Amino acid sequence: MQNRPGYNLAELLIVILILGIMAYIAIPRVQLATVHKKEADTTARKIITDLRRTRRLAISDAANNTDGYKLNMTGASPYSAYEIVNLDTSETVDTLAIDSDVSCTGGSTFEFGPLGNLKTGSDTQLSVAAQGKTFTIDIVSGTGAVKCTEN
Repeated sequence: MQNRPGYNLAELLIVILILGIMAYIAIPRVQLATVHKKEADTTARKIITDLRRTRRLAISDAANNTDGYKLNMTGASPYSAYEIVNLDTSETVDTLAIDSDVSCTGGSTFEFGPLGNLKTGSDTQLSVAAQGKTFTIDIVSGTGAVKCTEN
């Protein structure tokens, strides 16, 4: 039987200490930008979906509601949340928060009439950005169609 040399406790502690120091230096340098870029993408998609939902509500409820619905951005720019409001009853249909890591700027009020078009005086553009990734959301006034482009 041959004796195999082993490691003593001091050697193991030194190796663990060195690995700990390397991890302490490396972890803060890990870029979480890809996570924030995904947050911008996700937030832009949520807003697009809710703009289309607001337009659909205005069209589907046209027989009972001739005023329509609006999506209203809340909080100072950059916006922190938005709400969907029935313009006939002033009832809030839904309220959604925007992640604090995402900057949402631009138009604040998007009102859709019973034909699905944007009402006069409504904003037509919104910008969503995080960590260098920016999306521009445009609404066509005449039809209410919602388009998104990545910048």
